[in-house]
Amino acid sequence: MPATAQDTRRSYGIIGGLGPLASADVFFKLMQAMAAGGDIEQADVIFEQHPFRQSRGDGLASTATTERKLYVFDMIRDFEKRGVGAVVLPCFLSHTFIDELRANTALPIVDMMAALAGHVRREYPHATRIGVLASDYTRESGLFERYFPAPAFEVIHARAVDGVNPVAEAVYGADGIKRGHLGDRPLQLLAQAARDLAAQGAQVILPGLTEVALAAHAIGALPAPLVDSNRVYARSVAEGRREAAAKPFKVGVVGGVGPAATVDFMQKIVRNTPAARDQEHIKVHVEQNPQIPDRTENLIGHGPDPTIALYATCKKLEDGGADLIAIPCNTAHAYVERMQSSLAIPIVNMLTVTVQSIRRRFPELKQVGLLATSGTLGSGVYQRALEEQGLRQLAPSPAAQERVMEAIYGREGVKAGHTEGRCQDDIRAGLDDLARQGAQVVILGCTELPLLLPFAELRLGDASVVLVDPTDTLARRCVEMAGMAGG
Repeated sequence: MPATAQDTRRSYGIIGGLGPLASADVFFKLMQAMAAGGDIEQADVIFEQHPFRQSRGDGLASTATTERKLYVFDMIRDFEKRGVGAVVLPCFLSHTFIDELRANTALPIVDMMAALAGHVRREYPHATRIGVLASDYTRESGLFERYFPAPAFEVIHARAVDGVNPVAEAVYGADGIKRGHLGDRPLQLLAQAARDLAAQGAQVILPGLTEVALAAHAIGALPAPLVDSNRVYARSVAEGRREAAAKPFKVGVVGGVGPAATVDFMQKIVRNTPAARDQEHIKVHVEQNPQIPDRTENLIGHGPDPTIALYATCKKLEDGGADLIAIPCNTAHAYVERMQSSLAIPIVNMLTVTVQSIRRRFPELKQVGLLATSGTLGSGVYQRALEEQGLRQLAPSPAAQERVMEAIYGREGVKAGHTEGRCQDDIRAGLDDLARQGAQVVILGCTELPLLLPFAELRLGDASVVLVDPTDTLARRCVEMAGMAGG
């Protein structure tokens, strides 16, 4: 099928305000590059600029760096919401923390330094001594050394004059370029710094401040070529659409159904993740919504329908960049099928993965006991999942089921925060009933029940019953899927 006009359009967001004049220069040169390539009618370009308190780049304090980081990140978030395809960041200082930005956005950021390094390699293939006109902060960050690494290259910086960096003075001084001056004083300082670089053996000179590129055409003849980095960057942007940056795998969790079970599930994700340090754990987005109507009350015919509340919570996770959704609530799975077709990401079905896990562990098993809410039992969701694996569901007798519900919902039940006392007696009554029916494996089919029965196996008289925790199985599956995706 041929591409439509909409398919071929590209969109860019230019972050202005960090160097208003230089950012505008990049915008102008981008328009020139697109016009020259015949692409200007196939691109949407947003130039966004907000007031930003500037600090001298030659003595930038950590607080000022943080302000800059937050300003840039907020602009990127705004571009994400507006559907921008790629970010243009015309600021050398901001490229010192580009990796931090990329780790927290899926939007591609067109790398100005990579464009500059590629230009030097193409246009000056024999240049190994790279002169840089930069602020002290950018110099000390080692930004240029990362893109022009030793031993293939040697990066040379302009020397201070009477303790003053002439490049910073030309840009940030009282009559500097940032103040709108392109008179004799800043041009003389930049020419002086460029000649110093050439004297040190620089074969090509690169700006380390976008304002330097703004003045490049007016500096005059120099012993070594001075690259217009703004033009190089603009041409790189105009070359085409960038691929979205790889983002960490994110598990979305519908929380609050119930709150204690959500915390328990999170602990199981952490416990099942093979990680040696914090950064190796999985990214998780929990949307804690205890106001979702009670699922059991709805399924037994008395309570409001929780479908919209569940779906709205899932959509928030989807909008937040989750790659999958986990719902640590057995009863809520009665609503999964009706929601899944309207979601772009999968809900990992806790019931299905649990029953599949049981079948793998116990290939000869014929029947499985189920401790769950009356809503889950009445919905038949576990019964259908078990039958698909050739297993028969065993449920407590009506009298025993009343005690199971009391263990979960009673005044002294687990949802009220109790894990000892009467709730233990009630849940053991349900287990005893299943064991008398011949259950050797029992699913803890309510996510609060592992809080009452935190065992893998339990002895009931002469019988031994294996207890299966669906939330642990779900956590393991989420960790497995994250690993398969490289998250």
